[in-house]
Amino acid sequence: MTNAAPLRGVRVLDFTWVWAGPYATMLLALLGAEVIKIESRGRMDIMRRMIVWPLFSPVPQEIPPNQGMSFGAINMNKLGVTINLEQPLGVDLVKRLVGVSDVVFENMRPGAMERSGLGYEELRRVNPKLIMLSSSARGATGPESHYAGYATVHHAVGGASYITGYPDGPPSTTFGDVDLVNATAAAFAVIAALHHRAATGEGQFIDYSQCEGVSSLIGDVLLDYEMNGRSPGRHANADELMAPHNVYQCWGVDRWVAIAVETDEEFAALARVMGRPELAADTRFVDAASRKRNEAEIDEIVSAWTRARDRDFIANMLVQEGIAAAPSRDADDLFHDPHLSARGALVEVDHPEVGVRRFAGAPWIMSGCDVEAVHAPLLGEHIDYVFRQLLGISEEELDGLQRDGVVQ
Repeated sequence: MTNAAPLRGVRVLDFTWVWAGPYATMLLALLGAEVIKIESRGRMDIMRRMIVWPLFSPVPQEIPPNQGMSFGAINMNKLGVTINLEQPLGVDLVKRLVGVSDVVFENMRPGAMERSGLGYEELRRVNPKLIMLSSSARGATGPESHYAGYATVHHAVGGASYITGYPDGPPSTTFGDVDLVNATAAAFAVIAALHHRAATGEGQFIDYSQCEGVSSLIGDVLLDYEMNGRSPGRHANADELMAPHNVYQCWGVDRWVAIAVETDEEFAALARVMGRPELAADTRFVDAASRKRNEAEIDEIVSAWTRARDRDFIANMLVQEGIAAAPSRDADDLFHDPHLSARGALVEVDHPEVGVRRFAGAPWIMSGCDVEAVHAPLLGEHIDYVFRQLLGISEEELDGLQRDGVVQ
């Protein structure tokens, strides 16, 4: 890690689990923060064992707690300790860590941290400048604050499912991308709070609702309802103004290409590439409004052309003509993509139990800030550093805490 890492010197206590929380704290770690993931043997992050690795098996198999690939992908560059929060001494240890930390980040149901004696009001007594972010399904206040939820629920409650899908089909939902979007927004909120504290000396509590995080992404839909009383339905891959604008099937098995045409010039270029230059002068397609009215006919023409051709060949031809086009890529495409490889988007991480694996790295390149990717923490891996070096606990005291099951 270089001295230019923007969050160098910031310490984060990470009580998150599953996906949205851990990805947020990993982003902070990839910006140079020292992130300490706090778990217990009785309540470890379920992602440690949720996804079978390395191959799917016809019968269930037990996955060791350090070998879950999903856990490894979203917990890089963190330290890890195990503390039993059901014991008062465990709670006391966390408070001592809070005294030497900057941020506490958790994504449990509202009230869970308070019941453990680790709510914001209690922790700010230990560290008045503390920043604490609580990420929950529907926020810490309101009549539905106690409701649980995962990404699909957040997508539905936030209003995005209703506008996702085909016009003649039901609302559809997405999965992990909702968690990752919320995680990115939550990480941004922590960084904003750190800037505020640097300017004023004030810590603060951040109450993040993941459902409201989804709603914040569909502001155009909300504005349309507020101004016009309209509630848009589902339009599949169509755009409100552009046509053609769709994902078209190509030659081969499950191969697709996305094409979006905005201007008359772009449509004329598409018509030339298709070998149908006369389409640009066709009264049905002569301008954007005409193309939109006759969108079904355009899609049929374009589909007939793409179905007989290779996906990547089509995309490359259209891009060279200034038309927005791209292949719809699967995991195999991404892992072998030369552009992503050239940018170092996938990083190799050497894990002590599973060897070298490749994961998606930081979604940015920052000049002067080269934070090397490090494997996700083994369960309880950094007990010596955290308790002996940071807190100054003696070897004798630490042995006693381990013997009593406080440090596991």
